[in-house]
Amino acid sequence: MSSSDLFVSAEGAEWVNPEPGVTRRIMTYLPEMMMVEVAFESGAVGAAHSHPHIQASYVAEGSFEVTIDGRTEVLRQGGSFIVPPNLVHGVKALEKGRLIDTFTPHRAEFLR
Repeated sequence: MSSSDLFVSAEGAEWVNPEPGVTRRIMTYLPEMMMVEVAFESGAVGAAHSHPHIQASYVAEGSFEVTIDGRTEVLRQGGSFIVPPNLVHGVKALEKGRLIDTFTPHRAEFLR
């Protein structure tokens, strides 16, 4: 599996639609880490799920109700959260917004 280029322009990334009202694009990655931009329409949900990766997310725009391991908080632009491996987590966009998600190691299933 190859890595992305060291420099990636916004125009070079393909957007996919994993859930209703949610689109994402891989910004860049190496085997050890991946950065992903995720855009949400108001009210869109990133369904509860878990994975073995560590995830750190930054609220680039909007506000989100974030639930991690049964604990829920509202985060606004500039806020962030981290998800240890295998904890159930999900988000709901309280308004139109964007998250910047980083994963370690990279999410190989996102590359298919």
